[in-house]
Amino acid sequence: MEDDLRNLEFLALNSKEIIEKQVDSYRQQHSYAGTIIGFTVLFIPFFLNSLDGSNEVLQLITIVPIASFISSILLMLSIFRGKPLDQALSVAKFQLLMKKSYREILLFEIKANNASYTKNSAATRKGNKRYLQGVGLTTIAIMISIILLLANSFIAIEKAPTKVQVISTIKKSETKN
Repeated sequence: MEDDLRNLEFLALNSKEIIEKQVDSYRQQHSYAGTIIGFTVLFIPFFLNSLDGSNEVLQLITIVPIASFISSILLMLSIFRGKPLDQALSVAKFQLLMKKSYREILLFEIKANNASYTKNSAATRKGNKRYLQGVGLTTIAIMISIILLLANSFIAIEKAPTKVQVISTIKKSETKN
């Protein structure tokens, strides 16, 4: 009987730790998504200002990274709209569990943790998918932006210097003998 309780305690403790890790990972993902949103929002104006007055073709191509950045921001924002994760045993169940034996409480906790993990898995998979898509779009947009910025600087270097001819309108006065 005592071995049975130790096994149940072990399972209850480990299932609780798994839920805690799942919730911590979810929160960390939210933090990373916020960081990416902040970086992207700061990078877009810098990028656009750097290409101001550049070749018209380059300016037209900037639509691609800007669209990728905006799509990434929207994906990252959609992560924040998700519902909070279930964290298993709720305070509302304490009154009911007070009347149960220790073994029944452990079994209840294990079942609650298992149900929470299963319920949370759908939300975390969806959030992970959106996060990875957003990171991919941001990475692609940054690479295209860097290529465009480099191309713009090389095009500016290759421009032929403008020739200016100075015409003097002042006549030289003749010197008197």
